Amino acid sequence: MSKISQRKDEHIRICIDEDPSFKIKTTGFEEYEFIHNALPELDFDEIEIAADFFGKKISAPFLISCMTGGFAEADNINAALAEAAKDLNIPIGVGSQRQLLENDAFENSFRIVKDKSGDVPVLGNIGGQQLLSLKNITDVKRLVDVIEADAMVVHLNPSQELIQKGGDTNFKGIAEKIESLVKSLPVPIIVKEVGAGIAKETSKRLLELGVSGIDVAGAGGTSWSAVESLANGGDDNPFWDWGLPTSYCVKETAKLKSDSDFLLIASGGIMSGIDVAKSISLGADIAASARPVLLAYDKNGIEGVINLLAKWFDDLKKAMLLTGSKNLFSLRENKLIKKSELF
Repeated sequence: MSKISQRKDEHIRICIDEDPSFKIKTTGFEEYEFIHNALPELDFDEIEIAADFFGKKISAPFLISCMTGGFAEADNINAALAEAAKDLNIPIGVGSQRQLLENDAFENSFRIVKDKSGDVPVLGNIGGQQLLSLKNITDVKRLVDVIEADAMVVHLNPSQELIQKGGDTNFKGIAEKIESLVKSLPVPIIVKEVGAGIAKETSKRLLELGVSGIDVAGAGGTSWSAVESLANGGDDNPFWDWGLPTSYCVKETAKLKSDSDFLLIASGGIMSGIDVAKSISLGADIAASARPVLLAYDKNGIEGVINLLAKWFDDLKKAMLLTGSKNLFSLRENKLIKKSELF
């Protein structure tokens, strides 16, 4: 097994068996309350949570976020998550496809996602650092083809790389590579963080480069700086809690929608249907989650994933009824208030 495959295996083990969550910092969602509507005049069964994902209709504003691939056990994990995505009619992303740039030993761990997910949108994934090392940017086209991706995710993870033993520490030139990727690939490009968040100014720069989507992946859920720290034996890491809260990143980046048409994804500490509802209300188009879904699979298989997310979607609809929101557009119409304003 290559070093990349071993690292992927270790990352999954840490996310399942240990707790790489932020210790102090939160998503910030707890600072908001929904404005209760005691007279909603709505029928629960008529509330609509369907959304659009680059032209494809999905049944809920949710994405099973990029998780894994590139080692043996990933076949089973990705197959199960893909089947759950198909059952729920929601998009699914694969973990970093970096390993495929070296060889095709674990190609099936990625290809199986498309095989099992049917017609739901599938997202490819490559790191910004890996773009720097490519001699030909069109090499990423193969990663798209392997899973017949509907979009390609470029993940940015400087805080993780700095903590990772042997991590890549040259971040110069990634913006130019992203711009080249936008021009060379036939599918939309989404840029995401991995848990430290994307600030408004960074989002603005990414939109100028031509990306079609931004996944803020803010602080409050899994800290990938913490994952690397645990991989290093739990060494002292002052950057364990580094990052911008998810709610802040969503709220600020959503302000750019008045000038740009892009898909805004809220991830980083999404732990419930209420979190999904607050994400949408703050301006996101869809929400996404990874570790809670992985833990549900580890505990109860495909059924566990489906049951978890079905409950989240049901709770999302309940929050919509209790705020008088008949659809996702209505949910974004001043339905939240900061707790500090209640007293």
